[in-house]
Amino acid sequence: MKIYTKTGDHGETSLYDGKRVKKDEVRVESYGTIDELNSSIGLAKNFVDDQDIVDILKKIQRELFDVAGELATIDRNKFPEKIEKSHVDALESIIDAYLEKIDKMDAFIIPGSNHASASLHVARTVCRRAERRILKLSREEEVSEWLLKYVNRLSDTLYAMARYLESELQYVVFKKNEETP
Repeated sequence: MKIYTKTGDHGETSLYDGKRVKKDEVRVESYGTIDELNSSIGLAKNFVDDQDIVDILKKIQRELFDVAGELATIDRNKFPEKIEKSHVDALESIIDAYLEKIDKMDAFIIPGSNHASASLHVARTVCRRAERRILKLSREEEVSEWLLKYVNRLSDTLYAMARYLESELQYVVFKKNEETP
């Protein structure tokens, strides 16, 4: 099987439901950024020694295929696997569990005191970019509210796990400027 079809040589691609669209459309950018996020998480897994977090990341990677598939389908009835409330609830449980394990968050940290936390922070920022792309898409076309919530909670999930894996916290302190312009 060849991986090239030559059908995209003129700047178009096919969505899951067969519709042809321009490769730079916000829908393609949305699911493309989810693909980038999935790869970022795949890279991060290689630096994480905590098996529970590795298992969570594997599950998230599988779910991201559903997110991308849903985004790559205009006719929502043609893509069977949809993100639902249960997916969002599961992420919220993970967030809560990891936030209970860390010190109170009352200041900004400099992210990435080791490979594991740094790679999860990179994945988190890719997730935030994906969320921005999907929000833009939602202003033009219908996007599931659960998918939007899922991506939002996912960035928080990645943050909570990255923060848990930080080996040495370095805080950012903002100095109040006594002089105001």
